[in-house]
Amino acid sequence: PLWSLSLSFSLSLHINDREMDPDAVAKAFVEHYYTTFDANRAGLVSLYQEGSMLTFEGQKIQGSQNIVAKLTSLPFQQCKHNITTVDCQPSGPAGGMLVFVSGNLQLAGEQHALKFSQMFHLVSNQGNYYVFNDIFRLNYA
Repeated sequence: PLWSLSLSFSLSLHINDREMDPDAVAKAFVEHYYTTFDANRAGLVSLYQEGSMLTFEGQKIQGSQNIVAKLTSLPFQQCKHNITTVDCQPSGPAGGMLVFVSGNLQLAGEQHALKFSQMFHLVSNQGNYYVFNDIFRLNYA
């Protein structure tokens, strides 16, 4: 395949740069991000850098350690993300990418899932992607 995932990455997707398929990169990133979030949120630290920013329900948090501290302090231990849509666009001349995700978040012990949307701005750093911007919102009906 054009890409393969390594679990020790700052999104170290090994991609044939001449034929990079943004949809494949986005799909691989989303699968890795939510699988890691659901199993071990602290493991997301390698996807962010010190200049990264998360806006979580309107609260702005900067830096990889602070972002992961926020995610690990959420008031639930177990959850499962079920992804409904993934849309992506190339972003900027340096090979960045916007990834927009919508889906359902099922919390352990809760009958109804929560709908959510999340936007990632992935930036390429010498062929490795990291999350530069991350915006998360629950969608209330």
